[in-house]
Amino acid sequence: MAEILKVIGLMSGTSMDGIDAALLDTDGEDVVVPGPALFTPYGDDTRAMLRAALAEAQNVAAGQPVPYSIRDAEQRLTEAHAEAVKALLAKAALAPRDVALIGFHGQTILHRPHQHWTWQIGDGALLARLTGIDVINDFRSADVKAGGQGAPLVPLYHAALVAAAKNLRKPAVLVNIGGVANVTYVGDGEILAFDTGPGNAPIDDWAHRHTGKAVDESGSLARKGRVNNDVLARMLSSKFFAVKPPKSLDRMDFGLDEVKDLSAEDGAATLTAFTAASIARAREHFPEPANMWIICGGGRHNPAIMDALRARVNVPVVPAEDEGWRGDFIEAEAFAYLAVRSLRRLPLSLPTTTGVREPMTGGKLHKSRS
Repeated sequence: MAEILKVIGLMSGTSMDGIDAALLDTDGEDVVVPGPALFTPYGDDTRAMLRAALAEAQNVAAGQPVPYSIRDAEQRLTEAHAEAVKALLAKAALAPRDVALIGFHGQTILHRPHQHWTWQIGDGALLARLTGIDVINDFRSADVKAGGQGAPLVPLYHAALVAAAKNLRKPAVLVNIGGVANVTYVGDGEILAFDTGPGNAPIDDWAHRHTGKAVDESGSLARKGRVNNDVLARMLSSKFFAVKPPKSLDRMDFGLDEVKDLSAEDGAATLTAFTAASIARAREHFPEPANMWIICGGGRHNPAIMDALRARVNVPVVPAEDEGWRGDFIEAEAFAYLAVRSLRRLPLSLPTTTGVREPMTGGKLHKSRS
């Protein structure tokens, strides 16, 4: 029987709102026992630095020197993650020696799998030094270099959660609505996963542009507007939706150009409808209809998205909490789980989750002490 380790998982998603940190006791296979968790929001300066790094990365070609501004953002990001780890240890009344490993996703600033390139900033060696805990990071590169999409990587953890659930009828679908949205279809002995399209990112960017707030809180801006069905139809005509999975997206692949002439309210309503409609279109690729859709990630807090999705899906659509899961921390838990799998050289991705030719492990280990 594999050893059960106490691991911290860290996630900074494409919404760039802050850091999810979660403890997990796991063997990287069947045992998944969540422990304490917390969210540490980024300050305005850090968020602005990350947004600038995201924008600058669009102009960097593979192999070019990394601009100083992105290096500075990486250091700031890593230091913020170290503080999140220390806060989580304090909350759990643990010392660094009590934790075997940290799974550190970092921040995705560019994702171009067609070029065999995905870029997550985050200094694993620095984080190991700052926390005194061994760190595994760079989870995606091996998959992308081997011809996979490098995303989504959470599906194996989704499948472990479904396997551990007592009353969940398969097939079930887990949807993560972060900056980008993705689905995991879990049937009897089968897993299919892919990015469905935009999640919160365009809505957040639109809200920030028109209200100065980081998100459309409670979908209030969208609730005041009307969906422009012509614009929605144009956005849904993207070739991306007809591509068979596995497939993945960069945060910037769907922008705001199509809604730029709409009012603040109508633009928010149309972008919200677009997110819901693109998630619902995932059904076109499922082997058979799912019995339930379970929603995690920040998007489940937006009732406008949830209502729009329910209107398009004819089975129950429920937040992760209805299954006893922590919808805000599933991705952080997943990278704790994947860190143990990486340590044991178990696969992190499958042909049906990222399109890689064979099950692929990955990740890089950084020891806290040489």
